[in-house]
Amino acid sequence: MIIGQFCDTYPPSLDGVGRVALSYCQTLTAMGHDTYYIAPESPEADEVSGFKTLLSASVKMPHEMYRIGLPALDPAYKKKVNQVPFDIVHAHSPFLAAEEAQRIAKRRDIPLVSSFHSKYYDDALAKTHSVQLARFFVHSIVRFYEKCDGVWTVNNATAEVLRSYGFTGEILVMENGTNREELNPAADKHLSDLLGPKDKVPTLLFVGQHNYKKNLHGILGACAILKAQGQPFRLLTAGNGPDFQDIVEEARTLGIAEECRFLGFIGERPLLMALYHRADLLVFPSIYDNAPMVLREAAVMGTPGLVVRGSCSAEGVEDGVNGFISPDEQAGSIARTIIRALPDTVPVGENASRTIPISWEIIMRRVVAEYERLITGRRVLN
Repeated sequence: MIIGQFCDTYPPSLDGVGRVALSYCQTLTAMGHDTYYIAPESPEADEVSGFKTLLSASVKMPHEMYRIGLPALDPAYKKKVNQVPFDIVHAHSPFLAAEEAQRIAKRRDIPLVSSFHSKYYDDALAKTHSVQLARFFVHSIVRFYEKCDGVWTVNNATAEVLRSYGFTGEILVMENGTNREELNPAADKHLSDLLGPKDKVPTLLFVGQHNYKKNLHGILGACAILKAQGQPFRLLTAGNGPDFQDIVEEARTLGIAEECRFLGFIGERPLLMALYHRADLLVFPSIYDNAPMVLREAAVMGTPGLVVRGSCSAEGVEDGVNGFISPDEQAGSIARTIIRALPDTVPVGENASRTIPISWEIIMRRVVAEYERLITGRRVLN
């Protein structure tokens, strides 16, 4: 099978959606499928082995980590992509990469699958500060999904988000995977050299884009409460984002700067996994995210996650069993949940490791079966 995976980010500048697309490409290629990662190029683009890549010309979006792909204006890209006899194309976002996937699918009469990952209404409202414009934006996204042969979401809660936007078609839940990994001794030593040896002070961890929509306010506020109550802790964060400097400054203002280490973006996966292993608790009280990879990755390393009740992220988490659930996203609730969690992070982390991760190969077997069903159906129609 020849498959095109279309995404708006490419290593090393990957968001969660990009990391899913990357795993699709790596796993499908390892399974013997001819898989292409198709995205906007960037000056920082890595050469990633394990699959084929097609990058188009692009321009940087102001004040964002994203680039706008310009495939229609890139003759070299067009020549290359036109030579690939795709059997199916898969868009991992409903933006410009999706438009290119849709163009190819329509031109060649092949199936188009698209995954729904994010709360686009929230993003649009935050950018425009206009309910009307945000609704118009979401309406245009729904129109795109209505033209797809397959619409997938990463869990049931995310499917409900798409339904709330007005989508009435069939939705298939296709979970994200996470491969089990062993702790890399060299990466663990490097981390110890960077942070000092692990001690008995509880280590809290946040991994992700440093954007206030991820509820960094709640995390920092909770840490300030812990300090005021005399609860020892250390907060580590990994990632970058538009609010990084403001978050660092907020930690200073709250008087918790000495307890915090803001490590920035960590692109080396062994080092990131060592960081998960070092932490006692992954604190992820975001109500924006849908099915965050970080919860699965932390679980692989035996570290439980803290999430918010009713959030999409909380799907599959049982409080006190394989994770911890805060009653809401407020700092006080997060602080109380952290205090409740700390005595039990080891057994709960062991349960998380057993119950949360699903290997990408298992997920891809189901993906391949669905791809084949759509391809066969299209050929029957023709």
